[in-house]
Amino acid sequence: MKDEIKTTETAETIYEKGFKAYEPGMICRGKQYEDGKTYEEAGGSLCGAGMMHYCVNPFDVLRYYPLVNSNGKISDFSTVEALEKPVSDDTKSATKKLRIGAKLGLDGFVKACVDFLFEKTIKDMPADNVDSGDAAQIGSSGDAAKIGSSGDAAQIGSSGRYAQIGSSGYAAQIGSSGRYAQIGSSGDAAKIGSSGDAAQIGSSGYAAQIGSSGYAAQIGSSGRYAKIGSSGDDALVICEKDHAVVACAGKRGKVKGPVGTWITLAEYGDWDGEGYPCLCVKSAQIDGEALKADTLYTLVNGEFVEV
Repeated sequence: MKDEIKTTETAETIYEKGFKAYEPGMICRGKQYEDGKTYEEAGGSLCGAGMMHYCVNPFDVLRYYPLVNSNGKISDFSTVEALEKPVSDDTKSATKKLRIGAKLGLDGFVKACVDFLFEKTIKDMPADNVDSGDAAQIGSSGDAAKIGSSGDAAQIGSSGRYAQIGSSGYAAQIGSSGRYAQIGSSGDAAKIGSSGDAAQIGSSGYAAQIGSSGYAAQIGSSGRYAKIGSSGDDALVICEKDHAVVACAGKRGKVKGPVGTWITLAEYGDWDGEGYPCLCVKSAQIDGEALKADTLYTLVNGEFVEV
């Protein structure tokens, strides 16, 4: 347990700081939350009623709420402070008194992930085993790797499952071949590739180039000029800033972006004994009229259709 902190303004003890995820609108388990407010429950077990949950590792909140939900909306995130002694397991904590801190947008959440990994994997390492400078080259082949880099032009690779990878420097090149990768980059010109299933990829820097070949990828970008490609099925791609180019070549791909975003989607037919034939590939620019901004689209019968 972390050292207890006495706040000067409220004289309350902060037992632990962490992060909480919500459905859009800051709703968790049907309860409405607001940033800056304190909430209390009756108390109970870690996974039972009467407790409010959060995670010390911001990446871990993605185990409970996806980066992008099925309606194409990015989940809400915030910092939190536990004001009663929490109970914890490997990925989550719970307390009966919780103060909600600042609400984080996608860029703030990605930065929080990167900063957390830097603190845990770089800052506290022995001096002779640190590589936080520019052009770092980091590799991991084991499952559940946690990798952080704060320098420019980092090259990071992981082949194990459940990798958590963060980079805050410019021009990072990040690759993961395992399933369930959670990848965050807050620097400009990041190049992120994932070949495993169920990747959750977030980038807040400009000119990100993101590629995913696994199934059910959830990709969010808050920077401008993003170039995003996904060849796996059931990809869900959300862009928050303009001038992005997005292509989903797999079945049932879904895309949402602001005015100015170019989107490409593919449509497939039924199983023909050898595979699913591609029936149509179509591209268009979101103009705010024929294609609405911030609206989730897929391709049906050769036409862009709101999901």
